[in-house]
Amino acid sequence: MAAGVINPQVNIFFTDGCGRCKLFATPQCKVHPWKDVLIKLRKIALGCGLTEELKWGVPCYTSENRNIMLIGAFKAYCVISFFKGALLKDKHKLLSKPGENTQAGRVIRITDVQQLIDLEETIRAYIQEAIAIEKSGKQVAMKNITAHAVPEELQHKLKEMPSFKKAFEALTPGRQRGYLIYFAQPKQSATRIQRIEKCVPQIMNGKGLNDR
Repeated sequence: MAAGVINPQVNIFFTDGCGRCKLFATPQCKVHPWKDVLIKLRKIALGCGLTEELKWGVPCYTSENRNIMLIGAFKAYCVISFFKGALLKDKHKLLSKPGENTQAGRVIRITDVQQLIDLEETIRAYIQEAIAIEKSGKQVAMKNITAHAVPEELQHKLKEMPSFKKAFEALTPGRQRGYLIYFAQPKQSATRIQRIEKCVPQIMNGKGLNDR
């Protein structure tokens, strides 16, 4: 797909959603209230010369086959999600972490069309900066995986099932980190165990928490 050109395969997101929840292709899907904002974000991204792809069920915009940003919809806002947003200068203080433990990614939250119109030129500048960062080869200094605690329940599972231990250790550091954070979140041990057991097949298949 050429840069700056609409990818027909991505149209399903704008009509039916990302497919990652039971609301996919229903009137209740979160994309519907935000369609005007999402379409405008699409135009902005393509206008910056990015290539449009469908990844993880949402529009992903790349430059020379390298991920630059995603767009998506939530109940209360839309987001532009920069893969290496931590490296952006953020002169206008628009960026925030999508999660407490996020290291590289940063998002801009959009709550209405007028806000997007007002910020359009600034957003274009952020996108161009993100493209330049990717071309420069700069990397976000990531916290080592050992800096994240391994829940006791996961330690038991790794000892109990050597094949699972081998599969977990074969995951990329980012995928391991995602699982460690996810498994450690619940306060109750039973819930942590439940999460681990549910993710075993996905880990055995070499997939990350949000891989489809």
